[in-house]
Amino acid sequence: MNYTYMLRCRDGSLYTGWTNNLEKRLRAHNFGKGAHYTKARRPCRLVYFERSDTKEEAMRREYRIKQMTRIEKEKLIAGLPEEDLRSIEEINSHCCL
Repeated sequence: MNYTYMLRCRDGSLYTGWTNNLEKRLRAHNFGKGAHYTKARRPCRLVYFERSDTKEEAMRREYRIKQMTRIEKEKLIAGLPEEDLRSIEEINSHCCL
C-alpha cells in the first residue's frame, strides 16, 4: 500500500508527500530525517492521507495536491471520513513529539 499524505507543520503550513509507510515517514519528519522543508518546522502532525495501489498513483496524487490552493487543501482535509480521522489520531499518538 502507498499513501499520499499532508502534514501540518508547527508554523501552520501544509506539507504534501507520498510514502509506503506512514508511521515511519512521520517519525522521520519529526526527527529531522524527512524533507528539508519539515526539518525546520517540527513538530509536524499528520492531517490527511489517501491510499493508492501503486507508487506511481501516489506520486501523481501528490503532484495534484501540491497544485491545489490552500483553501482546496483545507477542504480536502475537512472532508476526511471519520474512520480515517481515527487512524490519523492513532498514527499521530505513536509518531509525534
